[in-house]
Amino acid sequence: MFITVGGERKEAVDGLTVAGLIALEKVEMPEYVSVPVNEEFVQRDNFETHVLKDGDVVEFLYFMGGGVFAGEGC
Repeated sequence: MFITVGGERKEAVDGLTVAGLIALEKVEMPEYVSVPVNEEFVQRDNFETHVLKDGDVVEFLYFMGGGVFAGEGC
């Protein structure tokens, strides 16, 4: 299957969860990241169980004072 992560189309294994993607992408400071999938935020409690589907669009966002930072290599 293919998903889009931070604007980049990537191949992913079936059954990949948000938590698994965070690990694969080596997201910095994962305890502070917010993850919208198809523009809807996934609750942190659901990172382990939210299974990504073909065509999903995923972002890694960090909320900071003064705005949102979508860091490179997140």
